[in-house]
Amino acid sequence: MLLLIAVHAALSMLTPAITRVLKARTFYVLALAPLAAGVWLVSVAPTVLAGGVVVEEISWIPALGVNITHRLGLLQWILAMIVSWVGALVLVYCRFYFSSRIPARSAALLLAFAGAMLGLVTADDLVVLYVYWELTTVLSYLLIGHDPTRRANRGAAHTALIVTTFGGLVMLLGMIGLGYRAGTFSISEILADPPTGALVTASILAMLVGAVSKSAMVPFHFWLPGAMAAPTPISAYLHAAAMVKAGVYLVALLAPVFASVPGWRPVIMLLGSVTMTLGGLRALRQKDLKLLLAYGTVSQLGFMILLVGLGTQTAALAGMGVVISHALFKSSLFLFVGIIDQSAGTRDIDQLNGVFYRSPVLAVAAALAAMSMAGLPPTIGFISKEAAFESLVYLVLGDAGVVTPLAGMAFAAAVVFGSVVTVAYTLRWWWGAFASKQGGVELKWKSPAVLKLGIPVALAVLGLAAGFLGEPITEALRPYAATHSTGVPGHGLALWHGLSTPLLMTALAVVLGFLFFVFREQISAVQATFPKIRTAEETYHKSLRGLDRIAVEVTARSQSGSLSVYLGAILVTLVSLAFYAMLRIRVWPTYRIFDNWSQLVVAAVMVAAGVLAAWSRGRIRAVLLVGVTGYGVALMFAMHGAPDLALTQVLVETVTLVVFILVLRKMPRYFTNRPLTSTRWWRVVVAVFAGLTVTLTALVGIGARVSEPISDLWPEAAYEYGYGKNIVNVALVDIRAWDTLGEISVLVIAAIGVASLIFLRSRVGTVTSTADALKARDQEVQADSSPGVWLRAGQTLNPAVRSLVFEVIVRVLFGVVLVVSVYLLFAGHNRPGGGFAGGLVAGMALFLRYLAAGRHELDEAVPFDAGRLLGAGLLFALLAAITPLFFGGVVLQSYELTLNLPGPDVWLAPWGAEVPLFGELHLVSSTLFDIGVYLVVVGVMLDLVRSLGSGIDIQQETDDAPTPLPLSAKALPARGRSNA
Repeated sequence: MLLLIAVHAALSMLTPAITRVLKARTFYVLALAPLAAGVWLVSVAPTVLAGGVVVEEISWIPALGVNITHRLGLLQWILAMIVSWVGALVLVYCRFYFSSRIPARSAALLLAFAGAMLGLVTADDLVVLYVYWELTTVLSYLLIGHDPTRRANRGAAHTALIVTTFGGLVMLLGMIGLGYRAGTFSISEILADPPTGALVTASILAMLVGAVSKSAMVPFHFWLPGAMAAPTPISAYLHAAAMVKAGVYLVALLAPVFASVPGWRPVIMLLGSVTMTLGGLRALRQKDLKLLLAYGTVSQLGFMILLVGLGTQTAALAGMGVVISHALFKSSLFLFVGIIDQSAGTRDIDQLNGVFYRSPVLAVAAALAAMSMAGLPPTIGFISKEAAFESLVYLVLGDAGVVTPLAGMAFAAAVVFGSVVTVAYTLRWWWGAFASKQGGVELKWKSPAVLKLGIPVALAVLGLAAGFLGEPITEALRPYAATHSTGVPGHGLALWHGLSTPLLMTALAVVLGFLFFVFREQISAVQATFPKIRTAEETYHKSLRGLDRIAVEVTARSQSGSLSVYLGAILVTLVSLAFYAMLRIRVWPTYRIFDNWSQLVVAAVMVAAGVLAAWSRGRIRAVLLVGVTGYGVALMFAMHGAPDLALTQVLVETVTLVVFILVLRKMPRYFTNRPLTSTRWWRVVVAVFAGLTVTLTALVGIGARVSEPISDLWPEAAYEYGYGKNIVNVALVDIRAWDTLGEISVLVIAAIGVASLIFLRSRVGTVTSTADALKARDQEVQADSSPGVWLRAGQTLNPAVRSLVFEVIVRVLFGVVLVVSVYLLFAGHNRPGGGFAGGLVAGMALFLRYLAAGRHELDEAVPFDAGRLLGAGLLFALLAAITPLFFGGVVLQSYELTLNLPGPDVWLAPWGAEVPLFGELHLVSSTLFDIGVYLVVVGVMLDLVRSLGSGIDIQQETDDAPTPLPLSAKALPARGRSNA
């Protein structure tokens, strides 16, 4: 099962590439995935039908007891057969439906949806089931929005997404409660030993909300007709055979055990009968064939939920029969509508005329499918409805005391009336599609392809043939019905039970349904006189408008746009919670405030710098004073014997200062000099308490240790497993390399975010324009016969802002700084340095080039965009992560490398060989990972200097450029302009 689901996913991802080669024939390839699933299901049929199960399990989240478990029992097998075989036929049908323009996106999504549905109906874990559930929600949203340029598609997709996601979230709460109470998320274990209690009742009813929203039950029914904006094959699969049956499946899965939960049966019976009746009545008023089937689907879903959720053996047996028959007749009817729409150019009943004579095969096959929908013999729809009526008779007679006889009679009457309406709208559909009408329009009929017509014809004929297979179908379904402890087995599915009450109910439904169709105009007139009430769809849209209005009001009050207000709220929350926790501490640990007097001197300088920064009116002065505190921290690191941390802190602080200076160029030179108001005093109070809270929290954290620190084991682990003496660097590239991989990914995202704030289109345009500017400047220099310069792009600067000394220093130091950065990269495994520190040093070299000669000089130094460095860095890191797998290791495992140099007895060991200038050169496989970190950091630095440096320069040049005169002003004569 897992392999088949993976095949669906892999093939869907390859669909765009396949489409470019095979065009419309791509659908043949895509159909192979559900076809393979169908063939496999047939191969395991003997095991399943004999009462066995097929189980596959992979450990997923062991700490939570969550496993990817798929279990194939009888119920799952039936739904999986529907999903797979109907899915394969629909994909083949799509080859002809989309023959003119191949929607590779929708084709891939449709196949992925088939795989998600296969996973949903076989999942044996509540968490896994929910994952598949939401996958179908998202994929159906994308499929309904097939054409995002049409408002109808967008609106229908959003409605379906919001409604079904709401139900899914409520269902998730129920799943969590049920799993918590049962002590496991395994569905089979929960059903084998069901828990009880108030929490279980609430959880089951919450899961029922998800089921009824997915299966478009009242009051969530309105999303399904709107979803008909999707192409017809998609509607045939999602909204007839697959997605909407997810709710039916969930109810059928839980009903054998939880149907007796308080509230279950009243909800099922009320919503099922109301949905069946309302959907049928709405279908009677539709003129669009597809919408008529959509409302008919709503009605049939109510019927299915009602039967499978009732919790009796006869109802369960009939319910599964209706599920099978509905998949056959409704998918075929939707596909017939697709043929009519494309052949006649319309789905409107008033415009369709004489289709029967143009395509009698289509009309007869559609009649067979329609007979099954109406419950007429000898189709599977008839034998399923007969079994359903039999279950109602038992219900009225007091079957196991499920309901009182009077409630059973009312319930049976509602179902019979729903069947009457079903017969009526079925006749209306077939008459509207194929009959010759007075005053009808002459149609231009385009005959469909044989295979395109053959697929729905085959489904319709299968529904007819299944009507004669009542006994084997009954025997196949009885094991599922037997899982219900309530009720009697009943007679099952058969064409003839003798003259019985169910047969009389069927006859009554057919006769009254025919009369409803004959007097449809009069009935429609009566319907028009009904009092106007707000529909569920209107309530939904009004609720959304109200929610939007509330959101606007809340946002206006809570999101004032003031950074100080946001920061104040965060800090007040932090101070309140932290102080409350610290006030409950009974005994505080003792501390050593300092080790030597030099620390106090450094601390005093840092405090003085902080106070002066808060007091300063100049922005740049304040930033420099804040930088003093950062350098003070670096000095503290160095004094405590942490040179690697000190080096990194110095580099980070330097980069931060430069970035701050670049940003402050576009801001006023001074802060506002407002007097001390009450609000500013409040800010002072919050700032003081926030600093005190952070200090006390650090002291508590330091003194809270009760065991030996794990860091005591790091030196030995770094040397034995990471093959390095620099514990910090080994930790970054080996011990906690997963964290580092995530951190450099965040760095890439941050670089993209910063660049997107400055560059409107692409990073590449900046580099290209710079190359053109330098080329033009070179031509000017050659024309003037000027001597060479230290930095070529310095010629593009205004002479008033150039510094020849700075250019000379940068020219001399640039190469040296880059060599130092490479040294830090390779020496960092044993000495202070590493990829992060080396990348920062290389980035500062780029900052120097920019500061010395402007943006053109920066692009002269790096004539490509930063995205290449970022991508290359991630690639190197990923290669370092997965390469050990090819040598029998695990992800991110490190190996030491020993090189044999020429000459006798000369070996370059991991530590032992001295290399000129570089000293001890340590080669470890994790160096490749460090190179990735180095490239990512350099890419981030390049993006920062291009964004906050070059990008701002370009915007400033654009703002300073003179505004050209409008074309109309240029066209005026001199006299006209002077007169104006």
